[in-house]
Amino acid sequence: MVKPFDVTKFRKNITKSIDGLGVGFNDPTDWISTGNYALNYLISGDFNKGIPLGKVTVFAGESGSGKSYICSGNIIREAQAKDIFVILIDSENALDEAWLKAIGVDTSEDKLLRLGMSMIDDVAKTISNFVKDYKTDYGDKDPEERPKVLFVLDSLGMMMTPTDVDQFNKGDMKGDLGRKPKALTALVRNCVNMFGSYNVGMVATNHTYASQDMFDPDDKISGGQGFVYASSIVVAMKKLKLKEDEAGNKISEVRGIRAACKVMKTRFAKPFEGVQLKIPYETGMDPYSGLLDLFEKKGLIVQQGNRLKYITADGKEILDYRKAWGKENLEIVMQEVSNQVVTDEVTLSETNLQEEATTLEDGDTNAN
Repeated sequence: MVKPFDVTKFRKNITKSIDGLGVGFNDPTDWISTGNYALNYLISGDFNKGIPLGKVTVFAGESGSGKSYICSGNIIREAQAKDIFVILIDSENALDEAWLKAIGVDTSEDKLLRLGMSMIDDVAKTISNFVKDYKTDYGDKDPEERPKVLFVLDSLGMMMTPTDVDQFNKGDMKGDLGRKPKALTALVRNCVNMFGSYNVGMVATNHTYASQDMFDPDDKISGGQGFVYASSIVVAMKKLKLKEDEAGNKISEVRGIRAACKVMKTRFAKPFEGVQLKIPYETGMDPYSGLLDLFEKKGLIVQQGNRLKYITADGKEILDYRKAWGKENLEIVMQEVSNQVVTDEVTLSETNLQEEATTLEDGDTNAN
């Protein structure tokens, strides 16, 4: 009889010989909401999840499209609500403490550490030293006992290389167009590899620029395609004007922005789906913003005359005008969609078990 392969011995030897080796699967267990149910769903496939720890998430868009509002505002606030310590790297020197407090961020030192640095090399060194210390202090502990940490980098597009600084000092403003994309890609790629085995994640903002390709008109992300490949989740954002009052009536005055978000890359849901989120200047983003449009796109809510109709699982009809569709009705649809996903997963699992049992029975019959 052939002796079975001793995987325990192999795993022990290879773990000792290769520093930083990750063994087994590291599926995300901790999620941080983006502050919006529709965006959470498009990124993770769940209305209450959002972005995961252990991965690198990038929000890329033009200036004023809501990147910092979501990343440095909503995500930090939601992370702190789950006792996740946040290290905020502000390369733009644009985030004010008063603004962060106004949107619910706790800026106390035991909750948030702000670092002002703009050199890619400095950021890479900081993150590398952190991971080494984290591994030394908590590497031998169970994942549940390790502290949870989130890096927020705002933004990647404003970071510089040593060549940029040298050329500036010499009065030569050509810039380091060759090394910067490679350095950004290397930074993100190394972060993905280092964070995978620990309760550490990173969310970053980046800039986009207009495409010059007539056959591919979508805005391009600064840093090149290598940067997109290295990131775990990529959300592209575009700024549109919000000309509505609080009741949803059209007005001529600009009262905020409509952030058009499109999930370009994700492994947790269907990619290339988008939603528009309203961010009024006075009140901020409503967590339910975009949900009604999302349900319409998926055919869950249909238009009947000048009203919108939804049929619940028990056959009850919800029929109301668009402006009257409030949180209560949207909560009902969200709950039923979530229940349907769980039901489908259970049904699929039961089907797989039945197929395995049938295969085993057929095998026993053939053997006899």
